[in-house]
Amino acid sequence: MTTRAATGPGLDITAIRKEFPILSQQINGHPLVYFDNAATTQKPGQVIKALTDYYSGYNANIHRGIHTLAEKATKGFEETRVAAQHFLGAREKEEIIFVRGVTEAINLVARAMGSRLLKKGDEILISGLEHHSNIVPWQMIAEEVGASIQVIPVSENGELDLSALDTLLSRKTKMVTVNHASNSLGTINDIETIIDKAHEVGALVMIDGAQAAAHIDIDVQKLDCDFYCISGHKMYGPTGVGVLYGKREHLEQMPPYMGGGEMIREVTFKKTTYNDIPYKFEAGTPNIADVIALNEAFRFISRISKDSIRRHEAQLLDYAARQLTRLKGVRLVGTAREKVSVQSFLVDGVHPFDVGQLLDARGIAVRTGHHCTQPLMEHFGIEGTVRASFAVYNTQEEIDAMIEGISRIKGFLQ
Repeated sequence: MTTRAATGPGLDITAIRKEFPILSQQINGHPLVYFDNAATTQKPGQVIKALTDYYSGYNANIHRGIHTLAEKATKGFEETRVAAQHFLGAREKEEIIFVRGVTEAINLVARAMGSRLLKKGDEILISGLEHHSNIVPWQMIAEEVGASIQVIPVSENGELDLSALDTLLSRKTKMVTVNHASNSLGTINDIETIIDKAHEVGALVMIDGAQAAAHIDIDVQKLDCDFYCISGHKMYGPTGVGVLYGKREHLEQMPPYMGGGEMIREVTFKKTTYNDIPYKFEAGTPNIADVIALNEAFRFISRISKDSIRRHEAQLLDYAARQLTRLKGVRLVGTAREKVSVQSFLVDGVHPFDVGQLLDARGIAVRTGHHCTQPLMEHFGIEGTVRASFAVYNTQEEIDAMIEGISRIKGFLQ
């Protein structure tokens, strides 16, 4: 491969790519082109090193140990909590809860807050753009308490119809939970308006930031959301770790999500008293290594800067959309005005799964299917899409390789 388009706005993309060991390999005899970043991003060397350093140098359980290794591990773990506080703009580190990812964060809030907040006849408002992880937990709690779910409709270009909020929101609405950016279409939602209107009727608001964390500046205090959650593996960090932010006032009122060690203050056979936040929600031995390594993902993004990442990815997204549009028989799905770097599309006469397999034969990794958004696919009257999603280490040259691959698919099948 040549190095055309290997520099973004003020970025040396060639140098950045060298920080990601996985990108140097070949797949099926072709250089790897990784366009599945909305599913999970690749990891820079500093994140990988943090994992190996922990396991080879100071593997120990945290918080309760007084020996040197335990103290070092505890220090690294709690440093990540402070880093997450700053990354999200939280008022205090106690408002940061470590979870396995956004799915667990949503389930935690649905179970712990939903169980005390919701009653029969209440309503939960979600959007038509939601991932299954922001639908199913709310359906489960709604069925238990007799609440109902309302849905913000989606326009044909993949944007939320916020004019419907005036009808959908009422004093019955107790929880509004929407994503900051769509994993299927890349649409960036106007969460500021949603939060403001929800609070006007007294509803709490939870934001799924899984697709936003690596791309969009987040300040939970300015947003005034009640909860916000992110997954480490979608922002250059490890799998199996994420962050739930919650306003102190809510976290203190919520019962524990799980019982066990660490989340207790005192245990007797008659009664247990619970620990302070955040530990009340962190039962058992946590994912210590990955929490520590998550701090390196925060540092990586900070060093490159979200502004530079965003501008580079915007160029890639615009280029990919233009190139795909020029291909006869290719249709874009999701053309919102404001998007993160996700482009879904369909190839006439070719099932998305076949497109994905044929591109993989050329070393190009894309995602195919319904992307855990089956209601959204049903809205568009399709089974699924091909989804190409871009990160800071991707280049226009890689997009050219994908375009050539799609052209060959159409030529081969016609």
